[in-house]
Amino acid sequence: MTRIVNYNAGEQTATLYTRDKAVMRKLDTLVADYPDTYKLTGQDEVSKTYSFPKSHVSYRKPRTVSTEQRERARQMMIANNRAKKD
Repeated sequence: MTRIVNYNAGEQTATLYTRDKAVMRKLDTLVADYPDTYKLTGQDEVSKTYSFPKSHVSYRKPRTVSTEQRERARQMMIANNRAKKD
């Protein structure tokens, strides 16, 4: 789905345009919970536009998981699933 984030050095806010329903739901929740920070600035029948501080835009490097970490996580999930069945 489409997501476009715009911001520049001269402004403190970023705008996000999206047609992705999941992103809209997340941002609608943020607008409801933090109305001073997140704002719905426009919408039509298929898309919405939001504004928020550009400091809330982040970039992350991909997480690397070792074989040992993956195996520990797998064992924890197996234990959790067994506990739920009981």
